[in-house]
Amino acid sequence: QVQLVESGGGLVQAGGSLRLSCAASGSIFSIFHMGWYRQHPRKQRELVANITNGGTTNYADSVNGRFTISRDNAKRTVYLQMNSLKPEDTAVYYCNAVNYNPYWSFWGQGTQVTVFS
Repeated sequence: QVQLVESGGGLVQAGGSLRLSCAASGSIFSIFHMGWYRQHPRKQRELVANITNGGTTNYADSVNGRFTISRDNAKRTVYLQMNSLKPEDTAVYYCNAVNYNPYWSFWGQGTQVTVFS
């Protein structure tokens, strides 16, 4: 079992920045592929960015060039640096850890990000 705890959400003006953190319990963090997802009200959860256990990153088109995902395996933490925030980035942001063989998937409780204009 892996527990994920997100932090760093909050209220920010459009154009501003936030950095989200997701701290994981357990000693096998480095094997997991990590991702940040977000969910707008009344919409499905969507991928924002992910980073493989080897460090390869992938971004949704809507955040590419503005957000950066990174991980620190020694600290068992994954980060999402969010710059040039827009009101449409307002959502609950969730951290996910996944391993495919065997299949394990864990979610954090979410952190609210609100961007006002």
